[in-house]
Amino acid sequence: MIIIGITGTLGAGKGTVVDYLVDKKGFYHYSVSGYLKEELQKQNREIDRTNMQDIANEIREKFGPDYITQKLFSIAESENHDAIIESIRNPKEADFIKSHGGKLFAVTALQKTRFERIKSRSSEKDSVSFKEFQKQEEREMQSTQSFAQNLSKCIEMADFIVNNDGSLKNLYEQIEKNI
Repeated sequence: MIIIGITGTLGAGKGTVVDYLVDKKGFYHYSVSGYLKEELQKQNREIDRTNMQDIANEIREKFGPDYITQKLFSIAESENHDAIIESIRNPKEADFIKSHGGKLFAVTALQKTRFERIKSRSSEKDSVSFKEFQKQEEREMQSTQSFAQNLSKCIEMADFIVNNDGSLKNLYEQIEKNI
């Protein structure tokens, strides 16, 4: 069983990498965002990026920084399929993936490009201004709290960094090269 953790900046194309690996390589997808959305729904809280960050931090603080990743990994392991766990946002989650023989892919792109992407996908968590987008990203990039998001550290820990500023063809070539 192959495990790949996906990390990266907001709107960089993590989902596009996941779709490629699912469609072309037969991986199964386990989504941290999906897990968080379910938790928000159970609590009758609005599904937006801020609430998703807050509930992720609440869960990590209460149960441990890699709790959600452990849960998704356990499901993947029981199903015994090559798996992608997306989106890794805490260094302990990255450590967990790597300590279980997995590889960590980071997806990056220019900030303006990423903002345009999130606007075009019109998801409930992405209906924000550019200024709010920048604030959200700043909140996720670094933290001194062990349970909080720290994308910059996760990206630094990646085994492979995929830049998604170019065409889909270029992105797919980078994935193939690194897989």
